[in-house]
Amino acid sequence: MTSTAAAAADGALVIDKPSGPSSHDIVSAVRRALGGVKVGHTGTLDPLATGVLPLLIGRATRLARFLASATKTYTAHVQFGWGTDTYDSAGEATGPPTPVAVDRAALETVLGGFRGSYLQKPPAYSAKRVGGHRAYALARASRVVALEPVMVTVHDLRLLELDGGTATIEVTSSAGFYVRSLAHDLGVALGTPAHLAGLRRTRSGEFDLTQAVPFGVALEAPGTALQRMVPAGALLRHLKGCRLTVEGVRLVCHGRDVEPRLLLDAPPPPGTAESPVRLLDEAGALVALGVVREASGALHPVVVLR
Repeated sequence: MTSTAAAAADGALVIDKPSGPSSHDIVSAVRRALGGVKVGHTGTLDPLATGVLPLLIGRATRLARFLASATKTYTAHVQFGWGTDTYDSAGEATGPPTPVAVDRAALETVLGGFRGSYLQKPPAYSAKRVGGHRAYALARASRVVALEPVMVTVHDLRLLELDGGTATIEVTSSAGFYVRSLAHDLGVALGTPAHLAGLRRTRSGEFDLTQAVPFGVALEAPGTALQRMVPAGALLRHLKGCRLTVEGVRLVCHGRDVEPRLLLDAPPPPGTAESPVRLLDEAGALVALGVVREASGALHPVVVLR
């Protein structure tokens, strides 16, 4: 792969993240492997976690905010019997390990209380900002961290396996959900300390493990990895698309509004001003994302890819 080929790449490269490096470490390493092209991500994974980490390459990084809010699916291993200060196995134990045998019926009942929308308190050791500082930095300095609960949604939560004091669960949640907090809170609900012993993300929005490239391959054979990249034009397919005339494309590329007469497809219906629309050229290639102006019905570009 040449640096020119990497520079021409625009899309999503899904990495199967190994345990150990942070998401920022992965981004930096892939950027170097691709010769310095622009690389970003759509949401971090804790260093110990593995699995789906979508990276946006080139101009596709402009789409990050539209992809970051997608739902996520995880397979989590929760260890009951002792807790940690970070709520996962990377932290210091908050007490001596105590062997426990969790009752399946009791756990199933408790899981039911964590389905749906509720206020979740993030871990003290998290990337949330408190007074301009990262919460984990304050916690490491032994400073009191007061984090406000955040509204989250659990779309699906099921028990896959229970072996003594270790439960394997699958959870599909909104962005911003902390599986570490879920593990801790399950322990509280059952009256025994608990922590997250292992975590693997199997899906992030429209990306899953079937599309993922091992991190080592991305570093050692970046050209091979880029062959697995999802092109920018194939992203956000769940959004309505409108093809533009040549004149419409020209206006969009200059950041100008496009009137309904310059659309080759039916315009979006009224009341969709807050929902982005994929703006396509005549061939169906993604040119930009836009929103509908309520008053005129014109499409206003908010992200331009050309």
